Amino acid sequence: MTTATHDVSLRYARVGRKLRGQPTSDGAGVRLTRVIGGAELPDLDPFLLLDEFGTDRAEDYIAGFPEHPHRGFETVTYMLDGRMRHKDNHGNEGVLVPGSVQWMTAGRGLVHSEMPEQHEGRMRGFQLWVNLPARDKMTDPRYQEFAPERIPLLQPADGVAVKVIAGRVDGTDGPIAQPATDPVYLDIALDAGAQWQYALPEGHNAFVYVYEGAAAIGDGVDAREVEAQELAVLAGGEVLKLRAGAADTRAILVAGRPLREPVARYGPFVMNTKQEVMQAFVDFQEGKF
Repeated sequence: MTTATHDVSLRYARVGRKLRGQPTSDGAGVRLTRVIGGAELPDLDPFLLLDEFGTDRAEDYIAGFPEHPHRGFETVTYMLDGRMRHKDNHGNEGVLVPGSVQWMTAGRGLVHSEMPEQHEGRMRGFQLWVNLPARDKMTDPRYQEFAPERIPLLQPADGVAVKVIAGRVDGTDGPIAQPATDPVYLDIALDAGAQWQYALPEGHNAFVYVYEGAAAIGDGVDAREVEAQELAVLAGGEVLKLRAGAADTRAILVAGRPLREPVARYGPFVMNTKQEVMQAFVDFQEGKF
């Protein structure tokens, strides 16, 4: 997965569908925008959920996400602004600061909390849920957590800056590794009018979520504009072409190898069968997490 140069023989990805997230709340009333995981886009294999949270009002987030269980998937928290303290029943604890990333593999089960540290100021970021294959759903829980300085920041073209959380750009690998889904997670900043091309991994499902400004995705007559707080599911091509509009633009590009397995989900448990979900409830109630 490297930066692509212009080539008329390239097949450019187009916007297969476009949607806007819906306001909702989670945890103890934290206000957020649900982009994947709602009625319009229940999932995009292997991705189960994408939430964007962002507010200057402490009352929208300060209650946080008190203790809650997970089993069978991974959560990815990427902080843009603010501080979040996480803690679990296995003794793990830490603070996510602006620019940091936590990739948590819940595996067979854990109980954790995510609580904002500040009482004033902006809280902004993303949480992504990534499914695990059946063979890994009961693995031991683990964390991949990286401070901002551990996330490579590249300038692959004029007016373009890319943070490589997972995947590869111009020979530089992001710190996150997950062989099952081979993910790409890039935070892309484009100056007004700047453009960039990126070779997508073959066979991956991919999306772009614009969170500031606006960007045209695709080439020529196939290009479609995606505005802030809109998600574009990519289709039909091997190269992503992004071009910012009249304002500076920021977007995340996320891609992953689809698992193509049955999904049985209920709240914080994501398994392959209804029986496995029911067993997760029993195990949680019996304190086996």
